[in-house]
Amino acid sequence: MATRGVQPAPRPKFSGRPFPVTFTDVAQRAGLRAPVIYGSVHHKKYIFEANGCGIAFFDYDNDGWLDIFLISGARLDGLPSAQEPTNRLYHNNRDGTFTDVTEKAGLTHTGWGYGVCVGDYDNDGYDDLFLTYYGKNVLYHNNGNGTFTEVTETTGLAQKGPRFATGCTFVDYDRDGHLDLFVSHYVKVDLAALPVGGSSRYCEFEGVPVACGPLGLPKDYCCLYHNNGRGAFTDVTASAGILKPGGRYALSAVAFDYDNDGWPDIFVACDSSPNLLFRNNRDGTFTDVALDSGVAVNGDGQEQANMGVGVGDYDNDGFFDLFLTHFSGDTPGLFHNVRGQYFDDLTYAAGLAVITQYVGWGAGFADLDNDGWLDVLEVTGSIYPEVAKVHPDYPFKTPRVVFRNLGNGQFEDVSFLCGPGIHQPHSSRGCAFGDFNNDGRVDALIMNQDEPPSLLRNDGPGTRWLTVKLMGTHSNRSAIGARITVETDDQRQIREVLSGSSYLSQSDLRQHFGLGTATHVKTLEVHWPSGGKESFSNLAANQFLTIQEGKGMVER
Repeated sequence: MATRGVQPAPRPKFSGRPFPVTFTDVAQRAGLRAPVIYGSVHHKKYIFEANGCGIAFFDYDNDGWLDIFLISGARLDGLPSAQEPTNRLYHNNRDGTFTDVTEKAGLTHTGWGYGVCVGDYDNDGYDDLFLTYYGKNVLYHNNGNGTFTEVTETTGLAQKGPRFATGCTFVDYDRDGHLDLFVSHYVKVDLAALPVGGSSRYCEFEGVPVACGPLGLPKDYCCLYHNNGRGAFTDVTASAGILKPGGRYALSAVAFDYDNDGWPDIFVACDSSPNLLFRNNRDGTFTDVALDSGVAVNGDGQEQANMGVGVGDYDNDGFFDLFLTHFSGDTPGLFHNVRGQYFDDLTYAAGLAVITQYVGWGAGFADLDNDGWLDVLEVTGSIYPEVAKVHPDYPFKTPRVVFRNLGNGQFEDVSFLCGPGIHQPHSSRGCAFGDFNNDGRVDALIMNQDEPPSLLRNDGPGTRWLTVKLMGTHSNRSAIGARITVETDDQRQIREVLSGSSYLSQSDLRQHFGLGTATHVKTLEVHWPSGGKESFSNLAANQFLTIQEGKGMVER
């Protein structure tokens, strides 16, 4: 994978400001005890064993409490039928614990799962589930009674042959009120022809034979499926212009409106190849503007091993910025959105280049301390368990990283303040964000290779906050692509409802706002994907709101 071998930047003097946020891993006591099987534990023969998968927070039964979905991998040599790994759905019991309802829900499935994204594709009021695989992707329809039905074939999403699909995101790109689907692909894989470790320079790391790729393997291209509004999708990849940039080692995909023109665009984080930024032309087609916009490569013009992507307005200027995770020997990436015209690589200027020793995966912007400024949480983990045996300075399991937003365009590493949930090492991949216990603080759900997941409960100060759920009427029911603007006496913040993001993961569709010292919100404005606008004023802090398009506030 692409790596620059750069050394960390000098650490600036610590601000000394308190950051009273502690993360406690409560997965065991919550009932999340089954490991996520992903390839051999001590040796990864092929790249699809090493990359690992995403994870999801979503409220599948509309009871107002976040449930958990875990994707599963497999083992090359297989396991006895009674021990075969499976995807898992955990229902939130509303008391800090979860119950495994996978079998009852009809979601038992074994395979090399990668990405997960959520959206109500048929507008029946229940969010559906799309999963990407090395093999064949799967769409599960949410029946609204606690069960799901696999509808991949009948909806036109079945693939002609096995492919290595990775990222996915639901997006209503033509704003017709029906969610379309974007899927990214990593490499073209033929097991019979895959090279083995040590067979070329692309198959070794620090002199140790390892799984080959992605460099040296053929790239693949992304796909776009249009929802016809009658329960089926049509492949419009070619006609929409998605093929024009050519193949990439594409991983995480996310749809958001980067230029504030009211139409969703699509960003794809690409490993060891230039990123993609598909600008929506508003006529059913897209143009890749990643190079012109400054996000194809870093500020030095170099390709990076882009794995995960976080989207958020970290400086509260009204435009969404990007945080990207990369391989060891490289910095993470912070791309500041300059009024929707281009992105500026401010990684070093913002103080984020102080850590380069970890392989970064899932990440996201989240206001962890509810001060009104978006912080960053990133999970890490090596892909080469073999290397750790020879080079102890390349451990397979590594800690998480937390960067606190200082509110002046700068971040500082506060990982050492955040407790055992951050310090404990794992080889992690997907990471999702959401308030699973409805206490007004953003928690994190993390996939760990060949271990149970981590459920990091945010035990920071309660302070003040507001959480908003949107329900579309003329827009898609999940309100994906809707934008919320919240204004207090001294801050103005924006959020957008996103489908897949982070590393192949799905975060809570509800939008959380930290309010700092504000006791109320002066104005809350919703821009719906349909083009409609609704405003609300003088809202008390510390509450959950549900807003339905055209009907206003339907629940508080």
